[in-house]
Formats: sequence, C-alpha cells, structure tokens
Amino acid sequence: MTVFAELTPFTYHVLILMVVLIIKSLVSHFVAHEPLRYFNFYCLQLANKVNNAHNSSQHQTIAGLLALLVTLVPLIIILWLFADFVAVDYLWQGLLLYFSLGNLNLAQVNKDIAQALVAKQNFLAKQTLQPLMLRETEQLSQVGLSKAAIEMQLLRTVQQVYTVGFLFITLGPLAALSYRLILEMHYCWNTKLTQYKYFGFYSQLFSQLIQWLPNRLMALLILLSTVGRGSLLFWRLTRGHFFKLNNNFIIAVHAFSLTVRLGGVAIYQQTKLRKAAFNDLGKQPEARDIIKANHKINLAVYSSLLLLALLALGWQLITV
Repeated sequence: MTVFAELTPFTYHVLILMVVLIIKSLVSHFVAHEPLRYFNFYCLQLANKVNNAHNSSQHQTIAGLLALLVTLVPLIIILWLFADFVAVDYLWQGLLLYFSLGNLNLAQVNKDIAQALVAKQNFLAKQTLQPLMLRETEQLSQVGLSKAAIEMQLLRTVQQVYTVGFLFITLGPLAALSYRLILEMHYCWNTKLTQYKYFGFYSQLFSQLIQWLPNRLMALLILLSTVGRGSLLFWRLTRGHFFKLNNNFIIAVHAFSLTVRLGGVAIYQQTKLRKAAFNDLGKQPEARDIIKANHKINLAVYSSLLLLALLALGWQLITV
C-alpha cells in the first residue's frame, strides 16, 4: 500500500490497466466468458417491454433514451456510493476495469478463421464468426468472410479495448464501465435492426460520441505504421471521414494500410444494407490479410501501451 501511495494518479491507473490486461488475456485464453452476458439479456427483455413498434418514431426514440437512463444512472450511483466502503481501492478499480474490457482473444479467433478459410472449411469459419457479428454470415463467400473478420476485429478492439482503456486512464473506472454499458445497449438495440431503428438512436449516439477521440487516435497509429509506403496519400484519401461521427475513418485507414477493399454491402435480417466502401482499387481480402490485419491492430495497441508506460515512468520520475 505504501508503494501505491507514492505513485502519481496517472502512473497508478496505467499500472492497473497493464495488470488487468494481462490477467484478462490469460483468462480469455483458457476460458471463453463474457461477464456482461446477463446485462445483455436484461437489455433485450427491457426492449421487449418498452419498445412498441406501433408508436411513432419520436415516441420510440424517447423510450430508448429513458430505457438507457433508467438502466445506467441507478447502477452508476450504486457503484459510486459502494466505492466508499471498499478498503482495497486498486482491487475495486481493477474489478470494474475487468468487467469493462471486452474480449481479448480476438486475435486467436481470427487466426482460427483464417486457418478454416485456408482449409476450405467455410462453414466452420461462418460458425466461428457469427457470434461476434450482427450481420449475417450464411451467404458470405471466402472474400466476404475475410472482410467481415478483419472489420470485426478492428471495431471490437477499438470499441471494447482501446476506448475502455482510454477512458479508464483519463476519467477513471466508473467512466469506463458507464461507456461499456452504453456500448452493450447499443449492441442489443442496434439501429440496423428494424425493430430498434429509432429505439436505439441514443445508445448509438452516445457510444459514437465517446468513441470519437480514441477511435481517431488508434486510426492515426495504424496510419503511422504505413510511413514510407504512402501514408500521406492515405491521409489525403481518408481525411474526409475524420470528423464524421462513425467508424468510416478507421475502416478506411485500415483498408489502405492493408491495400485491400473493406466496407460495402452487408446483410442484416436477410436484407442487404449498402454501406460505404473503402479502397475500391485495392484487392479483395483473403485469409492471409486477416493475419496481416491482426498484426496491424496488435501493433497499434502495443504501441499505445508502450507509450503509456513511458509517459507514466517519466511523469513518476519528474514528480518524485
């Protein structure tokens, strides 16, 4: 405890983040688990009760906002009050961060998908990928599966790991958990599904607003990994998406960094949804591009952690 008392708040939070990431990585490697699955079940049941498709779009939107607030505010107040009774602060913060972080085993999942595609086991690849995506995978070809796997890992990493870590370092564990709960509500009430087109508006809006800065930071790190291979050109081709409140910028940067096509048509509820496509002049992705994308994402995450560690060490030495 004396050692922790000598640490600056920034160094303290960086240390907790590193330790929890290691612990959750080890646990996720041996046991597939999702601590927030019961919360997902609650969100779905709540939507079934209060989301009436016969109401006007405005009523559905307001109902979605009220459902978000009624769910989130009491939970956060209870946790905030309970923190005063916790004797070991770093264990409490670490526990909240553990619940806030998403799946840290996505790299292995995508390696398994790539291996299945190389072995022409498309059905196995589809079965592995489907639980991690909202879009339907039954009709996807090898190209479609490769593209979907690359996008899935990118978006889940930036949403469930990178943004959570960013919020934990800057605003603390309650902010990280609050965001993750909003994100789970967005997953459950995704506006791409007809029944949640209006009901899920605010959960999507809030999650996008919170993700905006960490999303761009990770995208810029991916862009920096292309220095010497057209990074300035890639920036000029993608900067039009920079200020948009969606994932287009990071997907576009990832597409150009891999020199493959990403985005385009996706199927939800047996209906094709035409989304933005990126790097139309690139080649279609294949299994080996999944592994290449895996390395790009890991490089961005590990670079950020290394930078955080160096900043924490430097700040600690300055303030001693």
